[in-house]
Amino acid sequence: MKFDPVLDEGLLLRRYKRFLADVQLPSGEIITIHCPNTGSMKNCWGENTPCWFSDSGNPKRKYRHTLEITTTPEGALAGVNTGRANALVEEAIRDGVIRELQGYDRLRREVKYGEENSRIDLLLSGEDGDCYVEVKNVTLAEGARGMFPDAVSARGAKHLRELQKLAESGVRAVLFYCVQHTGIETVEAAAEIDPTYAAALAQAVNAGVEVIAYRAALSAAEIRLSERLPFLPE
Repeated sequence: MKFDPVLDEGLLLRRYKRFLADVQLPSGEIITIHCPNTGSMKNCWGENTPCWFSDSGNPKRKYRHTLEITTTPEGALAGVNTGRANALVEEAIRDGVIRELQGYDRLRREVKYGEENSRIDLLLSGEDGDCYVEVKNVTLAEGARGMFPDAVSARGAKHLRELQKLAESGVRAVLFYCVQHTGIETVEAAAEIDPTYAAALAQAVNAGVEVIAYRAALSAAEIRLSERLPFLPE
């Protein structure tokens, strides 16, 4: 996913009210921008650290700029725009980067399914059947350990139940962790934050749900998925 134009850089001063952030520009001016992340963003940023943001170019928007990349306290980069994750995974599938999800003729987005009024992020279809792919953005790190979720997620647990039912019926079901954090080396459930989610994930895996994790390379010019990471336990 290329940024055109490339992202602007500033210093992230604070994030507040979940959806707002104050950024200092190189000129010294301070602007308020949109923060497109409903999670806690735990360990994703620090005060007065470099960040990068996009410009919608729309002066009618209340907040025309959007926070895209932050710097973690350890100096890694984190992609905090959760709305990018599905597009990143779709692009990587189409480009052949995600080897595990090749061989399908058709890709559809946001298709209704399941018993709990859900929508699957990506539905792949081919001669051998369908593959349901639920995408989650991972930015929470403890050292090199990536974890999901970063806050209690009833919605995430619901998606796991839906995937489990698919797997039990013989349909391929995949939970895909899109890791937008350059310092993460492995991925696991954040059991201390959301033990219900962790238990649901273990149950889903035992039922046949596949877990795939890929890490992204991040820059002001481009974000792209580049390499698979281990999911623990495997």
